[in-house]
Amino acid sequence: MAEPGIPGESDGLELPCGETVEPTDFDIGMREFRCACGDSHAIVMDVHPLARFVPEFLVDTLRETVTTDDDFEEFGTPHAMAMVGEEFPEKLASADCSTEGSVGYALLWVSAFDARRLHEIVVELLLELMDHAISHAENDAIEAEFEQYMAEFDLETFVELYRKEREFEDEHDSAI
Repeated sequence: MAEPGIPGESDGLELPCGETVEPTDFDIGMREFRCACGDSHAIVMDVHPLARFVPEFLVDTLRETVTTDDDFEEFGTPHAMAMVGEEFPEKLASADCSTEGSVGYALLWVSAFDARRLHEIVVELLLELMDHAISHAENDAIEAEFEQYMAEFDLETFVELYRKEREFEDEHDSAI
């Protein structure tokens, strides 16, 4: 049995599907993997930019307006994944790989969802966060404008177009 605190040795990460994987077996370029259970699971690492899910201008806005009370300097991917974990605790497994210097990431999340569905969930949760923030702005005009925007927003179309723009066809996502 592995001893806690010894890099490179672990009991593995139990996924939401019940399978077990080594959290250090994933490389930074992976966004999804085909599991032994037969499903595809989305993979997210702390080093993945939040722009994986939403445009940079929105990332900038979130960083300017959301203050964090943790070890991270600004709002980012770990916060978005914490939101997913809070909403779907049984659908997200996480691992702290910070003691394993050879992997290039400190935090890993593996979801029961495939990469596309996770993308939709993250965008939806970020929109809910923005809606909540705007409701506290005490500015009826801004709140009405945002509500109008939300009424016209099509989540599935946004994710489809954004994924095409970012070329999410394989594990190497890159902006066009």
